[in-house]
Amino acid sequence: MSGLLEAIWLKRAHRGKMDPVQHAELIPGQGVVGSVDRSRRRQVTLLERENWEQALAEVGGSADASGRRANLLVSGIALAETRGKLLRIGETLLSIGGELTPCERMDDVHPGLQAALRPAWRGGVFAQVLEGGAVTVGDRVSWEG
Repeated sequence: MSGLLEAIWLKRAHRGKMDPVQHAELIPGQGVVGSVDRSRRRQVTLLERENWEQALAEVGGSADASGRRANLLVSGIALAETRGKLLRIGETLLSIGGELTPCERMDDVHPGLQAALRPAWRGGVFAQVLEGGAVTVGDRVSWEG
């Protein structure tokens, strides 16, 4: 099963706006170059486009996926229940650390969105960078091993 990297966002400041970019550099043990709010555990955040759209449909809303505030938007690949799995994006390799719990800020995007993103890991996942390198919108996304 393979998918597609549909979008990349960098966050310049805590609670700051998400800047769309075509390319980003991922550094092992650190995360996305130029994006704040990284930690040793939560180096990169990923959202599945299909889950975002499904949650919005449930609340009768529409909003750009950047509203979720993740670094990477993927499609065609399921992220639910993938803790410990290895994900290849372009030349990089990520280890999925766990589920991203949607916060109350999601209700600022659209009322009810926080609850709609809770089931089945719809809010996305966080990961650690094992093999760094460049990622580009349009890169293939696939599970390793």
